[in-house]
Amino acid sequence: MNKSIAFLTMAVAVAFTACKEPNQATKSTEETMATETASNTAIKSDFYNFKMESLTGKEIDFSQYKGKKVLLVNTASECGYTPQYEDLQKLNEQHGDKVVILGFPANNFGGQEPGSNEDIASFCQKNYGVTFQMFEKISVKGEDKHPLYTWLAQNAPNNEEPNWNFCKYLVNENGEVVAFFPSKAKPMGEEILAAIQK
Repeated sequence: MNKSIAFLTMAVAVAFTACKEPNQATKSTEETMATETASNTAIKSDFYNFKMESLTGKEIDFSQYKGKKVLLVNTASECGYTPQYEDLQKLNEQHGDKVVILGFPANNFGGQEPGSNEDIASFCQKNYGVTFQMFEKISVKGEDKHPLYTWLAQNAPNNEEPNWNFCKYLVNENGEVVAFFPSKAKPMGEEILAAIQK
């Protein structure tokens, strides 16, 4: 009698487990799919989660750039490419309806951006009449690289990262990095103008 009860109990337990496992598998698959979807969404929307301080100390929320193309440039005041500020300003004035320009002063290459945020702001205004958005000085490469530039490199087409001053990333209207341009690419050159027209 005891053996029969034990056998019956075991049979019920096996049947219960058999019924339960498919549900667990389904739940696990659903959870995995939900996690992947959330991850993909995060990759696309991360750009808009950034908040950074401008040269004047004002917090800039990147969510305001949703639906717009954005050109991000690591700048320096004492570089052979520094005159590109002039073309960046022209690009801003002539094509500001198609692309937003963001400048990020950095002292990573050749020590060519030694000044303070105040020095940089004065230099840009005095020499080039810069009106596009400039941010506080950051690092764009190395161990102290700013999270924004880590994100840009990770999401760029070939994981490119700046190798000198005035490299440029183009982010599209959906917050995706779609192009990387080296220092020598002119802001008003055909390559960049064609990219912002797409």
